Amino acid sequence: MIRVLVCDDQALIRTGFGTIIDAQPDLEVVGECGDGRAAVDLAGQLNPDVVVMDVRMPVLDGIEATRLLAGAGVARPAKVLVVTTFNLDEYVYEALRAGASGFLLKDAPPAQLLHGIRTVASGAALLAPEVTRQLVGRYAERIRPAGGGPDDVPLTARELEVLRLIAEGLSNGEIAAALVISHETVKTYVSRILTKLDLRDRVQAVVYAFRHGLVA
Repeated sequence: MIRVLVCDDQALIRTGFGTIIDAQPDLEVVGECGDGRAAVDLAGQLNPDVVVMDVRMPVLDGIEATRLLAGAGVARPAKVLVVTTFNLDEYVYEALRAGASGFLLKDAPPAQLLHGIRTVASGAALLAPEVTRQLVGRYAERIRPAGGGPDDVPLTARELEVLRLIAEGLSNGEIAAALVISHETVKTYVSRILTKLDLRDRVQAVVYAFRHGLVA
């Protein structure tokens, strides 16, 4: 059973998400709250498998809550699925940097929400490639640290090539086809990239690639 904590400042959305989630035989809402501070406190008490997190909330926003739950240095990082409206794309980028495992739009159909929860719970990242490229590409240039670049990235030429394709939103299968290599070989490259760069998942790899000027 996948245990879910729902955090959104709109009661109607919390109720809607809860109804959709609880209707599934493999999912269960173990708690809900309306602000980021309560999300952090409840996550510590309930230890959910996935936290469904809104971005704009009172007391503590979803970005800071995500950083406290899943950011660098957190001993037992939670798996956070951010939900937002499309016009909050800058906030989504910050949430991904804060440690979120993926994001969805609030107007996504119920099936996408359920798929997202299951995907994040499994330890995988949830990327909507066409949206990710737009979000990260738009804001990484502004946030990218001064100095540094492709030459400072500790990867082989082939690993850099794979990382760039990940950042462009390609799946493992699409990368395999583009480079004319096997699917298993791509998985090996992805694993090496995440290990070498000390990244948790593909979401963080995308952010890393943009911040270091590997894609534009």
